[in-house]
Amino acid sequence: MNNRDSKALRIAPPETPTDLKPNAVRDTAGALNILLADMLALYVKTKNFHWHVSGPHFRDYHLLLDEQADQIFATTDAIAERVRKIGGTTLRSIGHVGRLQRVLDNDADFVTPLDMLAELRDDNKQLAANLREAHGLCDEHGDVASASLLEIWIDEAERRTWFLFEASRHAESPK
Repeated sequence: MNNRDSKALRIAPPETPTDLKPNAVRDTAGALNILLADMLALYVKTKNFHWHVSGPHFRDYHLLLDEQADQIFATTDAIAERVRKIGGTTLRSIGHVGRLQRVLDNDADFVTPLDMLAELRDDNKQLAANLREAHGLCDEHGDVASASLLEIWIDEAERRTWFLFEASRHAESPK
């Protein structure tokens, strides 16, 4: 193979065999890549809070956030591989993640534990809504495999939301 052929291969789109239409691949891969960026951003934020949580409930919160971060990170490879299975390309850098993510970073020097839990609760709740939106897109294109994976991740995001809500309830005043 000469240099010119090698260069052509680097810019050639993948030709993964799929029965999905090209617009379905484009739309679904695009939606999954945005979700992948969100998951990576949420993973880093969750780990940030895990590393920096303090106070009387340190152990409980520290372990909860570590467990949730592991669960979030576990989805990332499955999302990226799903994009590749259907013939799309996926994220290539931290910069790419930054351009696509909808989960906001938190670079504050100090965040109270309850504010950490509330922020992650809201992020996970929004993530579940975004996952549902992507599920609808997959349904439109007949991509049942992606939709099936999304159903699992919706349930996981709802569970994280619930745990974060319940873990912070004791500190709220009764309404």
